[in-house]
Amino acid sequence: MNEPVLVIVDDDRTFAAEAATLARSRGFATHVAHSVAESERFSCMPRDLSLLDTDLPDGSGFDVLEKFELDDYGKIVFVTGQPTVESAARAVSMPVSDYLTKPLGLGKLDQLLREVSLRVSRRSAATGDADLGLVGESRAIRRLRHEIGKVAACDVPVLLTGETGTGKEVVARALHRASGRRGPLVAVNCGAVAPDLLASHLFGHERGSFTGANARHIGVFEQAQHGTLFLDEIAEMPLQLQVYLLRVLESGAVTRVGGNAEIAVAARVIAATNRYPHAAIGDGLLRDDLYYRLAGYEISLPPLRDRDEDILLLAQAFLDELNAGNGTGRKLDPRCHAALRQHRWPGNVRELRSAINRAYLMADGERVTLYPQRAASVTDESTQLVFRVGMSFAEMETAMLMKTLEHFDGDKRAAAAALGVSTRTIHNQLARMRHGAARPPATLDQRPGARDRF
Repeated sequence: MNEPVLVIVDDDRTFAAEAATLARSRGFATHVAHSVAESERFSCMPRDLSLLDTDLPDGSGFDVLEKFELDDYGKIVFVTGQPTVESAARAVSMPVSDYLTKPLGLGKLDQLLREVSLRVSRRSAATGDADLGLVGESRAIRRLRHEIGKVAACDVPVLLTGETGTGKEVVARALHRASGRRGPLVAVNCGAVAPDLLASHLFGHERGSFTGANARHIGVFEQAQHGTLFLDEIAEMPLQLQVYLLRVLESGAVTRVGGNAEIAVAARVIAATNRYPHAAIGDGLLRDDLYYRLAGYEISLPPLRDRDEDILLLAQAFLDELNAGNGTGRKLDPRCHAALRQHRWPGNVRELRSAINRAYLMADGERVTLYPQRAASVTDESTQLVFRVGMSFAEMETAMLMKTLEHFDGDKRAAAAALGVSTRTIHNQLARMRHGAARPPATLDQRPGARDRF
Protein backbone atom coordinates (compact mmCIF):
# COMPACT_ATOMS: atom_id res chain seq x y z
CA MET A 1 0.00 0.00 0.00
CA ASN A 2 1.29 3.55 -0.80
CA GLU A 3 1.77 5.75 2.27
CA PRO A 4 -0.88 8.44 2.78
CA VAL A 5 0.15 12.03 2.07
CA LEU A 6 -0.46 15.05 4.36
CA VAL A 7 0.05 18.70 3.36
CA ILE A 8 0.14 21.32 6.15
CA VAL A 9 -0.05 25.03 5.34
CA ASP A 10 0.09 26.99 8.62
CA ASP A 11 2.18 29.95 9.81
CA ASP A 12 2.08 28.61 13.39
CA ARG A 13 5.41 26.81 13.14
CA THR A 14 5.06 25.06 16.50
CA PHE A 15 1.67 23.59 15.60
CA ALA A 16 2.88 22.64 12.11
CA ALA A 17 5.97 20.89 13.50
CA GLU A 18 4.00 18.94 16.13
CA ALA A 19 1.34 17.91 13.60
CA ALA A 20 4.00 16.81 11.11
CA THR A 21 5.84 14.75 13.72
CA LEU A 22 2.64 12.97 14.78
CA ALA A 23 1.66 12.32 11.15
CA ARG A 24 5.04 10.81 10.30
CA SER A 25 4.75 8.52 13.30
CA ARG A 26 1.43 7.33 11.81
CA GLY A 27 3.05 6.49 8.47
CA PHE A 28 2.19 9.69 6.54
CA ALA A 29 4.44 11.35 4.02
CA THR A 30 4.24 14.92 5.32
CA HIS A 31 4.90 18.26 3.57
CA VAL A 32 4.83 21.64 5.35
CA ALA A 33 4.51 25.24 4.12
CA HIS A 34 4.01 28.45 6.11
CA SER A 35 2.50 30.75 3.46
CA VAL A 36 0.41 30.76 0.30
CA ALA A 37 3.53 31.31 -1.78
CA GLU A 38 5.35 28.35 -0.20
CA SER A 39 2.33 26.10 -0.74
CA GLU A 40 2.48 26.55 -4.50
CA ARG A 41 5.09 23.81 -4.81
CA PHE A 42 2.44 21.38 -3.54
CA SER A 43 -0.34 22.57 -5.86
CA CYS A 44 -0.16 19.54 -8.19
CA MET A 45 0.78 16.98 -5.56
CA PRO A 46 -1.72 14.14 -4.94
CA ARG A 47 -2.59 14.08 -1.24
CA ASP A 48 -4.97 12.43 1.17
CA LEU A 49 -5.26 15.12 3.86
CA SER A 50 -4.68 18.89 3.79
CA LEU A 51 -4.59 21.04 6.95
CA LEU A 52 -5.01 24.70 5.93
CA ASP A 53 -4.82 27.74 8.20
CA THR A 54 -7.43 30.40 7.44
CA ASP A 55 -4.98 33.22 8.29
CA LEU A 56 -1.60 33.28 6.54
CA PRO A 57 0.96 36.09 6.13
CA ASP A 58 0.17 36.54 2.42
CA GLY A 59 -3.46 35.44 2.27
CA SER A 60 -5.55 32.59 3.62
CA GLY A 61 -6.17 28.90 3.32
CA PHE A 62 -8.93 29.76 0.84
CA ASP A 63 -6.25 31.13 -1.50
CA VAL A 64 -4.28 27.93 -1.09
CA LEU A 65 -7.35 25.87 -1.90
CA GLU A 66 -7.77 27.66 -5.23
CA LYS A 67 -4.32 26.43 -6.30
CA PHE A 68 -4.94 22.80 -5.40
CA GLU A 69 -5.89 20.15 -7.99
CA LEU A 70 -8.72 18.66 -5.93
CA ASP A 71 -8.72 14.86 -5.70
CA ASP A 72 -11.90 12.82 -5.45
CA TYR A 73 -10.62 11.12 -2.29
CA GLY A 74 -8.90 14.07 -0.60
CA LYS A 75 -9.93 15.34 2.83
CA ILE A 76 -9.48 19.11 3.34
CA VAL A 77 -9.63 20.56 6.86
CA PHE A 78 -9.43 24.25 7.83
CA VAL A 79 -7.85 25.05 11.19
CA THR A 80 -7.99 28.54 12.69
CA GLY A 81 -7.02 30.35 15.84
CA GLN A 82 -9.46 33.18 15.07
CA PRO A 83 -12.79 31.64 14.05
CA THR A 84 -15.35 33.94 12.46
CA VAL A 85 -18.85 33.43 11.15
CA GLU A 86 -17.67 34.64 7.73
CA SER A 87 -14.80 32.16 7.44
CA ALA A 88 -16.94 29.31 8.75
CA ALA A 89 -19.68 30.07 6.21
CA ARG A 90 -17.15 30.30 3.40
CA ALA A 91 -15.61 26.98 4.40
CA VAL A 92 -19.01 25.28 4.44
CA SER A 93 -19.68 26.52 0.90
CA MET A 94 -16.50 24.89 -0.41
CA PRO A 95 -15.42 21.20 -0.73
CA VAL A 96 -14.05 21.19 2.82
CA SER A 97 -14.42 18.21 5.12
CA ASP A 98 -14.09 20.02 8.46
CA TYR A 99 -13.57 23.39 10.16
CA LEU A 100 -11.62 23.14 13.41
CA THR A 101 -10.46 25.74 15.93
CA LYS A 102 -7.16 26.00 17.76
CA PRO A 103 -5.87 24.93 20.09
CA LEU A 104 -6.33 21.62 18.31
CA GLY A 105 -5.56 18.78 20.70
CA LEU A 106 -3.23 16.06 19.46
CA GLY A 107 -5.92 13.53 20.30
CA LYS A 108 -8.29 15.12 17.80
CA LEU A 109 -5.52 15.30 15.19
CA ASP A 110 -4.57 11.68 15.84
CA GLN A 111 -8.19 10.59 15.31
CA LEU A 112 -8.25 12.53 12.03
CA LEU A 113 -5.03 10.86 10.86
CA ARG A 114 -6.34 7.40 11.73
CA GLU A 115 -9.57 7.99 9.79
CA VAL A 116 -7.67 9.10 6.69
CA SER A 117 -5.17 6.25 6.98
CA LEU A 118 -8.02 3.72 7.21
CA ARG A 119 -9.71 5.19 4.15
CA VAL A 120 -6.47 5.05 2.15
CA SER A 121 -5.98 1.44 3.22
CA ARG A 122 -9.49 0.53 2.07
CA ARG A 123 -9.02 2.38 -1.21
CA SER A 124 -5.79 0.50 -1.85
CA ALA A 125 -7.51 -2.83 -1.19
CA ALA A 126 -10.42 -1.92 -3.47
CA THR A 127 -8.26 -0.79 -6.38
CA GLY A 128 -5.69 -3.54 -6.01
CA ASP A 129 -2.53 -1.45 -5.59
CA ALA A 130 -0.49 -4.65 -5.32
CA ASP A 131 -1.51 -6.18 -8.63
CA LEU A 132 -3.39 -3.38 -10.42
CA GLY A 133 -6.18 -5.81 -11.23
CA LEU A 134 -3.82 -8.14 -13.12
CA VAL A 135 -4.19 -11.76 -12.02
CA GLY A 136 -1.13 -13.98 -12.21
CA GLU A 137 2.36 -14.62 -10.92
CA SER A 138 4.12 -15.70 -14.13
CA ARG A 139 7.29 -14.03 -15.27
CA ALA A 140 5.35 -12.42 -18.13
CA ILE A 141 2.75 -10.85 -15.83
CA ARG A 142 5.43 -9.64 -13.39
CA ARG A 143 7.20 -7.94 -16.30
CA LEU A 144 3.89 -6.37 -17.32
CA ARG A 145 3.30 -5.00 -13.82
CA HIS A 146 6.83 -3.58 -13.81
CA GLU A 147 6.27 -1.82 -17.13
CA ILE A 148 2.95 -0.38 -15.97
CA GLY A 149 4.56 0.96 -12.81
CA LYS A 150 7.37 2.51 -14.80
CA VAL A 151 5.24 4.38 -17.34
CA ALA A 152 1.91 5.02 -15.56
CA ALA A 153 2.77 8.39 -14.02
CA CYS A 154 4.17 9.81 -17.28
CA ASP A 155 2.06 11.72 -19.79
CA VAL A 156 3.61 9.87 -22.72
CA PRO A 157 1.11 8.01 -24.97
CA VAL A 158 1.14 4.23 -24.66
CA LEU A 159 0.46 1.67 -27.39
CA LEU A 160 -0.75 -1.78 -26.31
CA THR A 161 -0.22 -4.63 -28.76
CA GLY A 162 -1.05 -8.31 -28.56
CA GLU A 163 -3.42 -11.00 -29.73
CA THR A 164 -7.19 -10.69 -29.39
CA GLY A 165 -8.38 -11.52 -25.89
CA THR A 166 -5.12 -10.82 -24.04
CA GLY A 167 -6.72 -8.11 -21.88
CA LYS A 168 -5.68 -4.80 -23.41
CA GLU A 169 -8.53 -2.86 -21.80
CA VAL A 170 -7.66 -4.40 -18.42
CA VAL A 171 -4.10 -3.10 -18.83
CA ALA A 172 -5.38 0.31 -19.93
CA ARG A 173 -7.45 0.50 -16.73
CA ALA A 174 -4.42 -0.57 -14.70
CA LEU A 175 -2.35 2.21 -16.28
CA HIS A 176 -5.08 4.75 -15.52
CA ARG A 177 -5.45 3.52 -11.94
CA ALA A 178 -1.70 3.68 -11.31
CA SER A 179 -1.35 7.10 -12.95
CA GLY A 180 -3.26 8.93 -10.23
CA ARG A 181 -5.00 11.07 -12.85
CA ARG A 182 -8.09 12.68 -11.37
CA GLY A 183 -10.25 12.51 -14.50
CA PRO A 184 -12.13 9.43 -15.77
CA LEU A 185 -11.06 6.66 -18.10
CA VAL A 186 -13.10 6.75 -21.31
CA ALA A 187 -12.87 3.76 -23.67
CA VAL A 188 -13.71 3.72 -27.39
CA ASN A 189 -13.56 0.80 -29.80
CA CYS A 190 -12.63 2.47 -33.09
CA GLY A 191 -13.79 -0.56 -35.05
CA ALA A 192 -17.24 -0.65 -33.46
CA VAL A 193 -18.34 2.89 -34.37
CA ALA A 194 -19.60 3.59 -37.89
CA PRO A 195 -16.88 5.49 -39.83
CA ASP A 196 -19.19 8.44 -40.64
CA LEU A 197 -20.00 8.83 -36.91
CA LEU A 198 -16.52 8.28 -35.49
CA ALA A 199 -15.33 11.88 -35.95
CA SER A 200 -18.30 13.20 -33.96
CA HIS A 201 -17.82 10.50 -31.34
CA LEU A 202 -14.15 11.35 -30.86
CA PHE A 203 -14.10 15.12 -31.24
CA GLY A 204 -17.72 16.19 -30.68
CA HIS A 205 -19.96 18.30 -32.89
CA GLU A 206 -21.86 21.56 -32.79
CA ARG A 207 -25.60 21.82 -33.17
CA GLY A 208 -26.66 21.89 -36.82
CA SER A 209 -23.28 20.71 -38.11
CA PHE A 210 -24.95 17.88 -40.03
CA THR A 211 -28.39 16.34 -40.52
CA GLY A 212 -29.63 15.03 -37.20
CA ALA A 213 -27.23 17.14 -35.10
CA ASN A 214 -30.00 18.66 -33.00
CA ALA A 215 -27.77 19.51 -30.06
CA ARG A 216 -24.13 20.03 -29.22
CA HIS A 217 -22.26 16.80 -28.49
CA ILE A 218 -19.15 16.61 -26.31
CA GLY A 219 -16.63 14.14 -27.76
CA VAL A 220 -14.66 11.57 -25.81
CA PHE A 221 -11.50 13.68 -25.82
CA GLU A 222 -13.31 16.31 -23.78
CA GLN A 223 -15.09 13.67 -21.68
CA ALA A 224 -11.68 12.27 -20.68
CA GLN A 225 -10.35 15.67 -19.55
CA HIS A 226 -7.58 15.20 -16.93
CA GLY A 227 -8.07 11.45 -17.27
CA THR A 228 -7.28 8.74 -19.82
CA LEU A 229 -8.69 8.10 -23.28
CA PHE A 230 -8.40 4.46 -24.40
CA LEU A 231 -8.61 4.02 -28.19
CA ASP A 232 -9.03 0.31 -28.87
CA GLU A 233 -8.52 -1.18 -32.37
CA ILE A 234 -6.74 1.96 -33.53
CA ALA A 235 -5.80 0.36 -36.88
CA GLU A 236 -9.52 0.19 -37.75
CA MET A 237 -9.82 3.98 -37.73
CA PRO A 238 -10.27 5.50 -41.23
CA LEU A 239 -7.06 7.07 -42.54
CA GLN A 240 -8.58 10.54 -42.91
CA LEU A 241 -9.47 10.52 -39.22
CA GLN A 242 -5.98 9.32 -38.33
CA VAL A 243 -4.66 12.57 -39.83
CA TYR A 244 -6.94 14.62 -37.56
CA LEU A 245 -6.13 12.46 -34.53
CA LEU A 246 -2.42 13.08 -35.13
CA ARG A 247 -3.02 16.84 -35.16
CA VAL A 248 -4.98 16.64 -31.90
CA LEU A 249 -2.19 14.69 -30.24
CA GLU A 250 0.43 17.19 -31.41
CA SER A 251 -1.56 20.36 -30.63
CA GLY A 252 -3.39 19.23 -27.48
CA ALA A 253 -6.62 20.72 -28.78
CA VAL A 254 -9.74 19.55 -30.63
CA THR A 255 -12.15 21.35 -32.90
CA ARG A 256 -15.68 19.99 -32.82
CA VAL A 257 -17.27 18.98 -36.12
CA GLY A 258 -18.98 22.09 -37.49
CA GLY A 259 -17.13 24.36 -35.07
CA ASN A 260 -14.25 26.84 -35.31
CA ALA A 261 -12.92 27.18 -31.78
CA GLU A 262 -10.04 25.03 -30.60
CA ILE A 263 -10.67 23.42 -27.22
CA ALA A 264 -7.68 22.45 -25.11
CA VAL A 265 -7.74 18.83 -23.95
CA ALA A 266 -5.54 17.23 -21.32
CA ALA A 267 -6.25 13.53 -21.66
CA ARG A 268 -3.55 10.88 -21.64
CA VAL A 269 -4.02 8.63 -24.69
CA ILE A 270 -3.62 4.84 -24.61
CA ALA A 271 -4.16 3.07 -27.92
CA ALA A 272 -4.37 -0.64 -28.68
CA THR A 273 -4.36 -2.99 -31.65
CA ASN A 274 -4.33 -6.74 -32.18
CA ARG A 275 -2.44 -6.29 -35.45
CA TYR A 276 1.32 -6.17 -35.75
CA PRO A 277 1.82 -2.40 -36.11
CA HIS A 278 4.43 -2.56 -38.87
CA ALA A 279 2.28 -5.03 -40.80
CA ALA A 280 -0.70 -2.67 -40.41
CA ILE A 281 1.45 0.18 -41.72
CA GLY A 282 2.55 -1.95 -44.67
CA ASP A 283 -1.08 -2.85 -45.43
CA GLY A 284 -2.08 0.81 -45.44
CA LEU A 285 -4.25 0.50 -42.33
CA LEU A 286 -2.16 2.62 -39.96
CA ARG A 287 -0.23 5.79 -40.71
CA ASP A 288 3.40 5.49 -39.73
CA ASP A 289 3.52 9.03 -38.30
CA LEU A 290 0.51 8.28 -36.09
CA TYR A 291 2.09 5.02 -34.97
CA TYR A 292 5.29 6.76 -33.85
CA ARG A 293 3.23 9.41 -32.05
CA LEU A 294 1.10 6.82 -30.23
CA ALA A 295 4.00 4.49 -29.41
CA GLY A 296 5.68 6.81 -26.97
CA TYR A 297 5.95 3.58 -25.01
CA GLU A 298 4.86 0.26 -26.44
CA ILE A 299 3.72 -2.65 -24.27
CA SER A 300 3.30 -6.09 -25.80
CA LEU A 301 0.77 -8.24 -23.93
CA PRO A 302 1.66 -11.92 -23.60
CA PRO A 303 -0.70 -14.61 -24.95
CA LEU A 304 -2.15 -16.95 -22.35
CA ARG A 305 -0.15 -19.90 -23.70
CA ASP A 306 3.03 -18.08 -22.59
CA ARG A 307 1.79 -17.78 -19.01
CA ASP A 308 0.30 -21.22 -18.38
CA GLU A 309 1.07 -21.02 -14.65
CA ASP A 310 -1.52 -18.24 -14.44
CA ILE A 311 -4.36 -20.23 -16.04
CA LEU A 312 -5.66 -21.80 -12.84
CA LEU A 313 -5.38 -18.49 -10.96
CA LEU A 314 -7.39 -16.76 -13.67
CA ALA A 315 -9.96 -19.54 -13.80
CA GLN A 316 -10.56 -19.36 -10.04
CA ALA A 317 -10.67 -15.54 -10.19
CA PHE A 318 -13.44 -15.75 -12.79
CA LEU A 319 -15.25 -18.29 -10.62
CA ASP A 320 -14.91 -15.99 -7.62
CA GLU A 321 -16.63 -13.22 -9.59
CA LEU A 322 -19.50 -15.57 -10.45
CA ASN A 323 -19.70 -16.83 -6.86
CA ALA A 324 -19.85 -13.27 -5.54
CA GLY A 325 -22.62 -12.35 -7.95
CA ASN A 326 -24.71 -15.45 -7.29
CA GLY A 327 -24.06 -16.20 -3.63
CA THR A 328 -22.30 -19.53 -4.31
CA GLY A 329 -18.95 -21.01 -3.32
CA ARG A 330 -18.04 -23.21 -6.26
CA LYS A 331 -14.47 -24.39 -6.85
CA LEU A 332 -12.66 -25.70 -9.88
CA ASP A 333 -12.51 -29.50 -10.02
CA PRO A 334 -8.82 -30.47 -9.47
CA ARG A 335 -9.17 -33.30 -12.00
CA CYS A 336 -9.32 -30.85 -14.87
CA HIS A 337 -6.32 -28.73 -13.82
CA ALA A 338 -3.86 -30.46 -16.14
CA ALA A 339 -6.20 -30.22 -19.14
CA LEU A 340 -6.66 -26.49 -18.58
CA ARG A 341 -2.93 -25.87 -18.46
CA GLN A 342 -2.24 -27.99 -21.51
CA HIS A 343 -4.86 -26.29 -23.69
CA ARG A 344 -3.46 -23.66 -26.08
CA TRP A 345 -6.27 -21.12 -25.53
CA PRO A 346 -6.17 -19.45 -28.95
CA GLY A 347 -8.75 -16.92 -27.72
CA ASN A 348 -6.54 -16.15 -24.71
CA VAL A 349 -8.01 -14.79 -21.45
CA ARG A 350 -11.32 -13.93 -23.11
CA GLU A 351 -11.76 -17.57 -24.20
CA LEU A 352 -10.93 -18.82 -20.70
CA ARG A 353 -13.44 -16.47 -19.11
CA SER A 354 -16.16 -17.59 -21.54
CA ALA A 355 -15.36 -21.25 -20.90
CA ILE A 356 -15.53 -20.73 -17.12
CA ASN A 357 -18.89 -18.97 -17.46
CA ARG A 358 -20.32 -21.93 -19.38
CA ALA A 359 -18.85 -24.49 -17.00
CA TYR A 360 -20.26 -22.60 -14.00
CA LEU A 361 -23.75 -22.66 -15.50
CA MET A 362 -23.42 -26.36 -16.27
CA ALA A 363 -22.19 -27.38 -12.82
CA ASP A 364 -24.50 -29.68 -10.84
CA GLY A 365 -22.91 -29.07 -7.46
CA GLU A 366 -20.10 -27.13 -5.82
CA ARG A 367 -17.43 -28.42 -8.21
CA VAL A 368 -17.02 -26.83 -11.63
CA THR A 369 -15.56 -29.15 -14.25
CA LEU A 370 -14.03 -27.85 -17.46
CA TYR A 371 -12.23 -29.86 -20.11
CA PRO A 372 -11.46 -27.62 -23.10
CA GLN A 373 -12.49 -29.17 -26.39
CA ARG A 374 -9.71 -30.24 -28.70
CA ALA A 375 -9.17 -28.31 -31.89
CA ALA A 376 -10.88 -29.64 -34.98
CA SER A 377 -7.50 -30.27 -36.61
CA VAL A 378 -6.62 -33.23 -34.34
CA THR A 379 -5.56 -36.15 -36.53
CA ASP A 380 -5.06 -38.88 -33.96
CA GLU A 381 -7.56 -41.58 -34.96
CA SER A 382 -8.17 -42.42 -31.31
CA THR A 383 -9.77 -39.01 -30.85
CA GLN A 384 -11.71 -38.86 -34.13
CA LEU A 385 -15.02 -40.16 -35.40
CA VAL A 386 -16.08 -40.56 -39.01
CA PHE A 387 -19.80 -40.28 -39.73
CA ARG A 388 -21.24 -41.72 -42.92
CA VAL A 389 -23.90 -39.93 -44.92
CA GLY A 390 -27.36 -41.16 -43.95
CA MET A 391 -26.65 -41.73 -40.24
CA SER A 392 -29.39 -40.44 -37.97
CA PHE A 393 -28.68 -37.77 -35.38
CA ALA A 394 -29.47 -40.30 -32.67
CA GLU A 395 -26.81 -42.70 -34.03
CA MET A 396 -24.27 -39.88 -34.26
CA GLU A 397 -25.00 -38.78 -30.71
CA THR A 398 -24.63 -42.31 -29.37
CA ALA A 399 -21.32 -42.79 -31.16
CA MET A 400 -20.00 -39.44 -29.94
CA LEU A 401 -21.08 -40.14 -26.37
CA MET A 402 -19.36 -43.52 -26.25
CA LYS A 403 -16.18 -42.17 -27.84
CA THR A 404 -16.06 -39.26 -25.40
CA LEU A 405 -16.61 -41.55 -22.40
CA GLU A 406 -13.82 -43.79 -23.69
CA HIS A 407 -11.52 -40.78 -24.04
CA PHE A 408 -12.15 -39.73 -20.41
CA ASP A 409 -11.92 -43.28 -19.02
CA GLY A 410 -15.63 -43.40 -18.18
CA ASP A 411 -15.65 -40.13 -16.23
CA LYS A 412 -19.22 -38.94 -16.85
CA ARG A 413 -18.66 -35.50 -15.38
CA ALA A 414 -15.68 -34.86 -17.66
CA ALA A 415 -17.55 -36.24 -20.68
CA ALA A 416 -20.55 -34.00 -19.94
CA ALA A 417 -18.31 -30.93 -19.67
CA ALA A 418 -16.59 -31.74 -22.97
CA LEU A 419 -19.90 -32.30 -24.77
CA GLY A 420 -21.53 -29.22 -23.28
CA VAL A 421 -24.37 -31.06 -21.54
CA SER A 422 -25.27 -31.85 -17.95
CA THR A 423 -24.19 -35.04 -16.19
CA ARG A 424 -27.86 -35.95 -15.87
CA THR A 425 -28.15 -35.97 -19.65
CA ILE A 426 -25.28 -38.45 -19.87
CA HIS A 427 -26.98 -40.76 -17.33
CA ASN A 428 -30.32 -40.51 -19.15
CA GLN A 429 -28.74 -41.32 -22.50
CA LEU A 430 -26.91 -44.33 -21.10
CA ALA A 431 -30.10 -45.54 -19.42
CA ARG A 432 -31.99 -45.44 -22.74
CA MET A 433 -29.20 -47.40 -24.40
CA ARG A 434 -29.17 -50.02 -21.66
CA HIS A 435 -32.92 -50.53 -21.69
CA GLY A 436 -33.31 -50.40 -25.45
CA ALA A 437 -35.75 -47.50 -25.58
CA ALA A 438 -38.70 -48.10 -27.91
CA ARG A 439 -38.12 -44.78 -29.59
CA PRO A 440 -34.77 -43.41 -30.70
CA PRO A 441 -33.00 -41.36 -28.03
CA ALA A 442 -33.81 -37.65 -28.21
CA THR A 443 -31.06 -35.51 -29.63
CA LEU A 444 -29.36 -33.04 -27.32
CA ASP A 445 -31.34 -30.21 -28.91
CA GLN A 446 -34.67 -32.06 -28.74
CA ARG A 447 -34.60 -33.63 -25.31
CA PRO A 448 -37.17 -32.33 -22.80
CA GLY A 449 -34.44 -31.33 -20.30
CA ALA A 450 -32.54 -29.19 -22.80
CA ARG A 451 -32.66 -26.27 -20.37
CA ASP A 452 -30.11 -28.14 -18.23
CA ARG A 453 -27.37 -27.23 -20.65
CA PHE A 454 -27.28 -23.56 -19.68
